[in-house]
Amino acid sequence: MNIFRILGDVSHLLAMIILLVKIWRSKSCAGISGKSQILFTLVFTTRYLDLFTTFISIYNTVMKVIFLVCAYITVYMIYVKFQKTFDREHDSFRLEFLLVPVTGLSFLENHSFTPLEILWTFSIYLESVAILPQLFMISKTGEAETITTHYLFFLGLYRALYLANWIWRYHTENFYDQIAVVSGVVQTIFYCDFFYLYITKVLKGKKLSLPMPV
Repeated sequence: MNIFRILGDVSHLLAMIILLVKIWRSKSCAGISGKSQILFTLVFTTRYLDLFTTFISIYNTVMKVIFLVCAYITVYMIYVKFQKTFDREHDSFRLEFLLVPVTGLSFLENHSFTPLEILWTFSIYLESVAILPQLFMISKTGEAETITTHYLFFLGLYRALYLANWIWRYHTENFYDQIAVVSGVVQTIFYCDFFYLYITKVLKGKKLSLPMPV
């Protein structure tokens, strides 16, 4: 395991903790896209089915369980515990626009045509676009709370660090996973504009705002 993967996992975990703490402390899920959280939960569920079939390491198993638990707790808090604060009006992204093409692509382009492999591939493709409902929601409201932007920053940083992880593995292990790398690049591209706004506005104490849709 290399430092880029460890830092990526830490950044990912930190993002999830920031989101959970934000919701719990404020007793509100305002500004949070429940649809994005459903997609991320689906990502973890379909990706980590190998928990029942393959043991890689204690670290790997623990991290997978933590991500699954955090994801399901987040969805529970949004749709059950604090559902009255959920902004359904602005969280209006049509999930079928992502799920249908991702499902089709996972059947067409995968490493092997087996159930677990297709589900793993589905999770990789879906993760690359799972943040879109959240970004769409921010564009509709016009701005985001500072704590929400911190969550998004660490989520984007996790993906950027994982790209560095793939580059490192290619040079040290001659290992290259085209599906994971291409999907990671696509996901990182979605965060580029946000990274710029985060650095130029949020870190200077200003509120992050995105152009309102016409």
